Amino acid sequence: MSNFGTNINPSDISVSVETEYLDKQSTPDESQFAFAYHITITNNSDYGIVLLHRHWIIIDANEQRQEVKGAGVIGEQPLIPTNAQFKYSSGTVLNTPIGTMQGSYQMVDEFGSPVEVPIAPFLLALPNQVH
Repeated sequence: MSNFGTNINPSDISVSVETEYLDKQSTPDESQFAFAYHITITNNSDYGIVLLHRHWIIIDANEQRQEVKGAGVIGEQPLIPTNAQFKYSSGTVLNTPIGTMQGSYQMVDEFGSPVEVPIAPFLLALPNQVH
């Protein structure tokens, strides 16, 4: 097969995020605030895609920045067929009760053409911290 016509628009891949504060895994007295994030990746393109790498930027309320880069997500490099979803959950620990995450996924379509999908900033916060 040729690479003709395999250019996927990153807007054809949607990423939605839900977050949750993990009270039982947090120790506020030691400035350890644990959060889970639940990701749904939806492939609305005409081609299957493979998620090869992730890049996260995590910033807490003290503007302490962490960068996380790695292969795949949760130990997988999933193939996401056209008109399908992939869901996973992961987590992070902040030194403050509020912070943000953002990043990108590096993917390839079924022909090997690269696609970078941005992940918009989202909030990590204890309940009732932000109004």
